[in-house]
Amino acid sequence: MSAPELIVMLTLDDRTVKNAPAVFEQCKHSKAKYFGFKEEGLPLSQMIRLYNSIKACGKSTVLEVVAYSEYEGLAGAKIAAECGCDILMGTMYHDSIRDYCKEKGIKYMPYVGNVIERPSVLEGNIDDMIAEAKDCLEKGVDGFDLLGYRYTEDARELIERFVKEVDAPVCVAGSVDSYERLDELKDIEPWSFTIGSAFFHNCFDGTISEQIDKVCDYVDTKSE
Repeated sequence: MSAPELIVMLTLDDRTVKNAPAVFEQCKHSKAKYFGFKEEGLPLSQMIRLYNSIKACGKSTVLEVVAYSEYEGLAGAKIAAECGCDILMGTMYHDSIRDYCKEKGIKYMPYVGNVIERPSVLEGNIDDMIAEAKDCLEKGVDGFDLLGYRYTEDARELIERFVKEVDAPVCVAGSVDSYERLDELKDIEPWSFTIGSAFFHNCFDGTISEQIDKVCDYVDTKSE
């Protein structure tokens, strides 16, 4: 398999940073192919302009919606459509959200498990989450937003088993904040992972653009 893709999230503590357009301008020529942010933190007009800027640089776009009700999830999907977003991540699965995303040509990657709070926390039984994912796949989702390192129990076991047993793209989202966790992801090989807050906390040492390139280069290099 190829190396996991980095999805750069212009977010801090599960909300879009107020200066997200300026941050993107500084790192638009970085090696990351995917950029995104959350449904909270910027007015819709600014979100639309920012997504247009991201697309103009040839990047793919992601909106992660930290919402747990059907009503809030569908509202997030409508924001994604207004922004011309490529992928909707987050929300708990609902047929209405799946149908709306299919109608608008948006890939849909919902959460699994019991997701609570903001910043989000993942609870639940691993077997149950895998079964839930397989059921969602039968209903036509495109992949999953797995809050692996937000899991309240054994994160590595969850990520390893989920990626191995669920035949779909998996994005490990949230709290990827160290080279040790990057090593785990290189071993497990999910489709992608997100980093947001860790860049703003300078966990990888440098400007955000420099950190992005460091992470891209690191995951591209196979462990000996």
